Amino acid sequence: MEIRDATTADLPAITAIYAHHVLTGTGTFEEDPPDQAEMAARFAKVRDAGHAWLVAESEGVILGYGYYSDFRTRSAYRFTAEDSVYVREDVRGMGVGRALVQELVTRAQKAGIRQMLAIIGDSENAGSIGLHAALGFRQAGVMRAVGWKFGRWLDVVTMQRALGEGEKTLPE
Repeated sequence: MEIRDATTADLPAITAIYAHHVLTGTGTFEEDPPDQAEMAARFAKVRDAGHAWLVAESEGVILGYGYYSDFRTRSAYRFTAEDSVYVREDVRGMGVGRALVQELVTRAQKAGIRQMLAIIGDSENAGSIGLHAALGFRQAGVMRAVGWKFGRWLDVVTMQRALGEGEKTLPE
């Protein structure tokens, strides 16, 4: 498996992976899958901001993707990023998500990001919560019943990891 920068040629696979999660999962609170044009706009926004958007590929097949983006747009948040990772259902539990998050953390740290957040849909999302915990993220809070999808209330779990010196030193 190779982790590499995503390209526009990867957008059909990225769009399909995300559509599956939108239609079947609670990791995202979107209810209607965005089309490829919308995913292209999201991709451009992340890349234009100088952030990483990666894919995991094996033998020419995209297994998953992930990116980090601004946590919020206000300037005071400029050293904090949020990660997002989605993996094809048939390769879950095989290390794809872990490899993507590890590389996102590395790239964000090199870019001067000091805190990375994972905003995880559904407090029952043991896979994402466990993955982030295994990579040094700690639970920072739970917002109870803030989403409604598939006929039930969903929580949002916030996990956080300091990158590099974190809050120990002033940013450059």
